[in-house]
Amino acid sequence: MDQLPPEVKKWAESLPWTHRRYVLSLCHLLCAAPPEVQAEFLDDYTADGLVYKMIQDHYTKQKVSFYLIKFHIATELTEALLRGYIRQFYIHSAHDVRRQPAHYLESVLRLVINPQEKNNVFNYILGFELLKMMFKMSWLQHERLYKSQINQEAFLHAYIKPIQYAHRLNGVIYPKDENVFFAKRDYYVQQPEVSDTKVRELVISTFPTKFVSEFGFSIIRHPNSLNFDYDYIFSPETDEIFANN
Repeated sequence: MDQLPPEVKKWAESLPWTHRRYVLSLCHLLCAAPPEVQAEFLDDYTADGLVYKMIQDHYTKQKVSFYLIKFHIATELTEALLRGYIRQFYIHSAHDVRRQPAHYLESVLRLVINPQEKNNVFNYILGFELLKMMFKMSWLQHERLYKSQINQEAFLHAYIKPIQYAHRLNGVIYPKDENVFFAKRDYYVQQPEVSDTKVRELVISTFPTKFVSEFGFSIIRHPNSLNFDYDYIFSPETDEIFANN
């Protein structure tokens, strides 16, 4: 009880015995339910209020929209999109249970109780949209992107290698005969053909919720943390692949 916000603790202590039994029953059912069921319940129970708070936060909403435009991502922060992302945030967090089971309910309840935590969803949205874009890049575009970064090695291992591993594992890009020079040229410039649904699944299975949120937060806090030259990264293929071999 001491870890609850003062107003919540005061409310809980003021409840009559009958209502306390209801709260305890609800806590028991929620904790005993599988993570996916918890996510569905929390989405149904809390999303409308969270969407309202996020819509009212014009400053953060405009800031995220600015960066989406900067990275040439045509995603508008509509009420429907925010609602969908809140649900996805819960589902993604539930997916992470296998890695950190003790932190799921804690992180979700923090989101509901603390108004400042809504920014975490905005961070998550920005990070997720950027990772979706990167999953749709060719490996040549990956190379151009990571070589544009100040700390190339860290960026390569944190983002590019996990994405390319997921490409291989899911047959998005299969580098057959990758040691053959011309074969490498073929798969290296191949543009991934994946649906939005599949990309969403790939991001969720590759990166934890916290990683996605921290990625978005790093962009908002440090605008130059990701060097991004759209014209260079997405320019037509040149002979540079020959120069790299």
